[in-house]
Amino acid sequence: MIPYGRQTVDEDDVRAVVEVLHSAWLTTGPMVDRFESDLAARVGAKHAVAVSSGTAALHAMMYAIGLTAGDEVIVPPMTFASTANSVVFQGATPVFTDVDPETLLLCPDRIEEKITDKTRAVLPVDYAGQPCDYDALRDITDRHNLVLLSDACHALGARDKDRPTGILGDLTAFSFHPVKHIATGEGGMITTDDDEFAQRMRIFRNHCITTDHRQRAEQGSWFYEMVDLGFNYRITDIQCALGVSQLKKLSGWLARRRAIARRYDEVLAEVDGINPLGVRADCEHAYHLYVVRLDLEKIGKTRQDVFGRLRAAGVGVNVHYIPVHFHPFYRRRFGTSRGLCPVAESAYERILSLPMYAGLTEQDQQTVIQALRDLV
Repeated sequence: MIPYGRQTVDEDDVRAVVEVLHSAWLTTGPMVDRFESDLAARVGAKHAVAVSSGTAALHAMMYAIGLTAGDEVIVPPMTFASTANSVVFQGATPVFTDVDPETLLLCPDRIEEKITDKTRAVLPVDYAGQPCDYDALRDITDRHNLVLLSDACHALGARDKDRPTGILGDLTAFSFHPVKHIATGEGGMITTDDDEFAQRMRIFRNHCITTDHRQRAEQGSWFYEMVDLGFNYRITDIQCALGVSQLKKLSGWLARRRAIARRYDEVLAEVDGINPLGVRADCEHAYHLYVVRLDLEKIGKTRQDVFGRLRAAGVGVNVHYIPVHFHPFYRRRFGTSRGLCPVAESAYERILSLPMYAGLTEQDQQTVIQALRDLV
């Protein structure tokens, strides 16, 4: 089975991890600082704060801005549940706002009608690896005095008008899950230029304790204080060593993903009934996912039938995503229902994610392409 995504790990990565295993620090050690500084430099941000997952990164952002019960954050429904969950973790309410029909990115034109006196922030998702229209979003958040956040868990290495993801919002969350552009097993990072936000996130990831073990060791001190209710969202030196090694290869992997996408684009232009999503002008797509929309009427099959036939042909297609407001938790807690975001809901019935990862060989991609041609 050709998976929709997977990590690439080479001997350099293994050596980097083994070196840490033989060191004095397995967690909260020097490799955490190194990974943070390397990624901050890569995206041009002043601060980077490493945490245990992309979900932890999103949650830390919400804590950093002081989100609390009664607040609202505008989010798209076409995303993994963590985006909205991070709002709920702080006792606030996610306000689901529909997406653009071509790109499935949060639609700026639909945001202002959802803003109330409880709105604190807008949290767009760079779905599939394509940056949102941050100029339009910034215009809205500035006029309404809101924080502009960025869920770029799909989009490390993407650019919007020659500006890298990582500096497009006031805070930006990244993920290093194995199917993402670089992998640390699990892991995440938040980038920001705001000193106060960075400091709040650094203590939040460590139970809201003012110093970590390494800092106390360097100071020759045992004393610490817990100043708020935080979480254990620390990332290990083992993971960060892998992240440092993987980050060095990011440019080459991005180039390979874009080459795979170009090949899919060329083929699908000649395949009637299977259409790639739109790509915004003046942006560089990072292609975490390659999502297609099925013209089920032309194909004469259901999405489930298409899914099953491709899987039977050895092509591990997937669906990204079930709209978050469809999940039972959100229906029960917030009373969401079908019809809330009709564009996202209609797209969900027709989308599939094709295999997309830097290690996908030309032969395997040809297998995928042939399966698509056979299907129609």
